Amino acid sequence: MDNEVMRAEDMTRPQLTELMLDMFHRMMVHHTLWFREVEHQLGFERALEAMEYAWSRSRNVTLKRMAEEFGFDLRDGVPSALLDMPESKQLSIIDAIAKSWLAQDGVWFQSVEFTRGMNDAKRCNDSTWGRFSPFEAWSIKRLLGMGEHPGLKGLERALNFRMYGRLNVQSTSWEGENCLIFHMNDCRVQSARVRKGLDDYPCKSAGLVEYTAFAEGIDPRIKTECIGCPPDSHPAEWFCAWRFTIPDGGK
Repeated sequence: MDNEVMRAEDMTRPQLTELMLDMFHRMMVHHTLWFREVEHQLGFERALEAMEYAWSRSRNVTLKRMAEEFGFDLRDGVPSALLDMPESKQLSIIDAIAKSWLAQDGVWFQSVEFTRGMNDAKRCNDSTWGRFSPFEAWSIKRLLGMGEHPGLKGLERALNFRMYGRLNVQSTSWEGENCLIFHMNDCRVQSARVRKGLDDYPCKSAGLVEYTAFAEGIDPRIKTECIGCPPDSHPAEWFCAWRFTIPDGGK
């Protein structure tokens, strides 16, 4: 950028565009840092309580201001264009968001792998899942209006609303009334490696964190057991499988 630029008014239109995108990025990071600091100071549950308050209000304020600037209408606090969009287009956008999320996750992994090596990348990846999974569980419970203890039926429902639920092929089955089995039949990441002739990515360490934290986030009574996950051998029908139970039926 031109060293003579001293303020936004000195920028060209392309530079102003970059500034807008950069400021949106700063908002996202600031939002995240606030959450992490409240978690550090007060604990995860208190941070979620603060998130409930902060997100609902900041979302409304931001949408109202953006509606004024971009000239779109709001209805019940939501852009009318999103509400009036055909369902097929809404689902297409949801899928695009999920794919963008996965790409973001991948480039973060690579940014550490290429500079610090695979071991550090896996450590950062596993730790990130340890924080994201319970947050995603909280977010889905909030979205669907679930109670405090929705049980295994609630978990089965919530698994379909994960970011991964829009990207991969997955299935569930039951062993009695108190044992839910989850299969990741087609994993976007692992299938890409198969097409390239590569071995499975050894994701079990992350999966143990991810699925355990997500299930407990839906209902803290739920216990998680890995049936198989790379580097474990697995049949062609699935890449990983997990067993969820509530001891003594949750009684």
